[in-house]
Amino acid sequence: MPCTIPESLISETISFHGHVCPGLSIGIRASELAMRDVGDPREISMVAVSETDMCGVDAIQFLTGCTFGKGNFIHRDYGKMAFSFYDRDSGKGIRAVLNTKGRDSLFPEYSALVNKEAAGKATDEDRQELARIRIELQKRILAMDLDALFDVTPVDKGLPRPARVLESLVCAKCGESVMESRTRRLGGETLCIPCFTALDQKS
Repeated sequence: MPCTIPESLISETISFHGHVCPGLSIGIRASELAMRDVGDPREISMVAVSETDMCGVDAIQFLTGCTFGKGNFIHRDYGKMAFSFYDRDSGKGIRAVLNTKGRDSLFPEYSALVNKEAAGKATDEDRQELARIRIELQKRILAMDLDALFDVTPVDKGLPRPARVLESLVCAKCGESVMESRTRRLGGETLCIPCFTALDQKS
């Protein structure tokens, strides 16, 4: 079944993100899946977990209302195109992984052009083709059946704990305030991560 999110809301999501791309479309569909299988984020206490920092996280924040600032959107830097959604009150949850077997045939060409552009080797024709493929892939992802796009499994463990307010400590090197859980100890001193890294590399 094609995407059920209204086109007007998809346009607002694109405006929020700043451009059209396949990654954003994946996030739109992941949000749709969350609302279908977990619940309406306006009616439940939704928590989202992303295992990637790609464009789709903007769609998830915009469409579900889960944000890093509120502590109900967690980033786990695993480099996987995987998203989990939970209802904190009921404990109900799902984990959705992008089904790479069902990926569109345009993906390899798209990836090659993205890498070429990133390396500074793309021609004007390459950039035009990349823009065309971005739009085409967005359309195709939005038209795919959700159950073909993602492999979904129910989860009842791993629900992130609510955000906690921790004590702030002062770094002995730079004098800046830092959350207690992000400090390091070196030579009997409390350090922030950048200062610890700089001193540890020198030792």
